[in-house]
Amino acid sequence: MKIHPTAQIDPKAELGDDVEIGPGVIIAADTIVGDGTRLEPNVVLHRWTQIGRRCHIRTGAVLGGAPQDRKFRGERSYLRIGNDNEICEYVTIHRATGEDKSTIIGDGNLLMANCHVGHNCVIGSNVMMANMVGVSGHVLVEDNVVLGGIVGVHQHVRIGKLAMIGGFSKVSQDVPPFMMADGRPCKVYGLNVVGLKRAGINEATRAALRQAFTLMYRSGLNMAQALACIQEQVEPSEERDYLLKFMNQARLGYSGRQNDPKRSRE
Repeated sequence: MKIHPTAQIDPKAELGDDVEIGPGVIIAADTIVGDGTRLEPNVVLHRWTQIGRRCHIRTGAVLGGAPQDRKFRGERSYLRIGNDNEICEYVTIHRATGEDKSTIIGDGNLLMANCHVGHNCVIGSNVMMANMVGVSGHVLVEDNVVLGGIVGVHQHVRIGKLAMIGGFSKVSQDVPPFMMADGRPCKVYGLNVVGLKRAGINEATRAALRQAFTLMYRSGLNMAQALACIQEQVEPSEERDYLLKFMNQARLGYSGRQNDPKRSRE
């Protein structure tokens, strides 16, 4: 364990084996830092922050601060970060609103400099956020998503696994899994073929997903008609069924957001 003499660590903080704590780091009470995690200079860990093993937290990151939410009344809530995450310079991640609720970051993620993740978000694993991505509260980002630089994500949005969103995009509605999207407002424009190949999705399944994309976005059908055609015409697979379930849930959501509590219909 290496702890710089200028670090301020509350006695009630729990530090794992082989951690490295740099100059000016502040670690509050009731925090947990897992084995082999490294905190660079001037990192701040607020109370009830939990960080897993082998994470690298770079200079100036502030983790577990109070949510920017008018409903928040100081209740106990958490930020829970998994293993093997790279959280770069000046990233901010807030803990949740609501008693015993959590903001959750999975494993193996890369959050580049100046990103922000708001309260009650759930970020999956192997997600990459380029510089200055801003994720509002209650957002769900599934596994293996890529967000380009300066993307802004509206609260309660769900971004499906293996989606890729281009830089500067304004994401105000759910983004389907396996797709590429871009723009202000963000619109789906293609299948994330490279991401699917990297994830080991076979050629037959990629072809089926390409057929599904064409039916949804290039056929002139409305979404309900397109989903019915996918059900009837596209070869079944785990990925096809996941896409269908996602899109059917999105259709029930408020303003295209299936997790928004202001649901228009059930």
